Amino acid sequence: MKKEEYDVLHAEGSRPVKMWTRGVPVEDAAKKQLRNTAALPFIYKHIAVMPDVHLGKGSTIGSVIPTLGAVIPAAVGVDIGCGMMAAKTTLTASDLPDNLGPLRSAIERAIPHGMSPKTRGHRGRDEGSWHTPPSVVDAAWLQLKDEFDAICLKTPKLKNTNNYRHLGTLGSGNHFIEVCLDEQGSVWFMLHSGSRGVGNAIGTHFIELAKQDMRTHFINLPDQDLAYLAEGTQHYDDYVEAVGWAQRFARNNREVMMQNLIAAVRTVIHKPFQMHVEAVNCHHNYVQKEHHFGKDVLVTRKGAVSARAGELGIIPGSMGAKSFIVRGKGNAESFHSCSHGAGRTMSRTEAKRRFNLADQIRATEGVECRKDENVIDEIPMAYKDIDAVMLAQRELVDVVHILKQVVCVKG
Repeated sequence: MKKEEYDVLHAEGSRPVKMWTRGVPVEDAAKKQLRNTAALPFIYKHIAVMPDVHLGKGSTIGSVIPTLGAVIPAAVGVDIGCGMMAAKTTLTASDLPDNLGPLRSAIERAIPHGMSPKTRGHRGRDEGSWHTPPSVVDAAWLQLKDEFDAICLKTPKLKNTNNYRHLGTLGSGNHFIEVCLDEQGSVWFMLHSGSRGVGNAIGTHFIELAKQDMRTHFINLPDQDLAYLAEGTQHYDDYVEAVGWAQRFARNNREVMMQNLIAAVRTVIHKPFQMHVEAVNCHHNYVQKEHHFGKDVLVTRKGAVSARAGELGIIPGSMGAKSFIVRGKGNAESFHSCSHGAGRTMSRTEAKRRFNLADQIRATEGVECRKDENVIDEIPMAYKDIDAVMLAQRELVDVVHILKQVVCVKG
């Protein structure tokens, strides 16, 4: 009989927690958080934990939470639909310019990023602060507008969020855009972002509604961020509708940015090139209905990627480490999932305390990227060893391509 590749956390009265974490550290606080979640009465079968697991708000990042009859808004979080998109091009390493600075500058001009006024929506597209062609954004927004208007009839305050204005923008934190090379020298474009301001507003609103429901019904929880919405209630139905919309917004957001990224590269590299079919657009913070172990259940992936048999996914490393295009093995015990990255080993505050600018420069040698004190919190040493993470989940995915970034744009 084949030996299982995971360990199991048990707690009396709780569902098991199956952990694909051998060879990577897992903090005690994250284990406690996982046990708290596993104790909820509507958890189905078990919780699956990926090797990039670390402490999160309410629920643990790097966890897969299947539920029957309820959903936990804080487990999905406020960066609803956050995920990755990657596409292989017909360009090769020899087609890239020796000086990659102008290429990074072109990308930074083309895609609003960080916390500048234009990404916060202080100026409209018609005021010249946006580089994305309006037709591209408008076409993407038309796919979303009618349903958003219907959602706003139920929750009017969502109308005044950054919705249309944030479509095609990167954001900040760990969101990024990269130009990468694979093991054969082919050029890939890769980016990481989600549903931006409107997704944050949707998540925040329903997290608070779930907490109010817990108070109304005198339901005590080990962590208030495990507050849930019960199936059959209006809040549940409204959340499922809104979160599904936010996930579609996130996917469209990445597609708009990818179009803009391609256009920006073409202003610097004049050799004609095409995109290959090996393009992946996958969420890693989301919830959706799936069929597992004979039942239709809601599966929340908080920092995890769907890895059904044959399905392509993206597992990025840090801004100084390699990333992976993977193909899922359809492991049933993991609810067909894999990790969403390397996973942090320390907080942003701790990274800034422990490392300095010289450390950041050394760690990103060979990568055209920002090298300043404002990105030290994203230093590679703040993340787990991506090779150890990949080894721990060898029963979940096969590696298709290994990517190494040569340009990285951070928010």
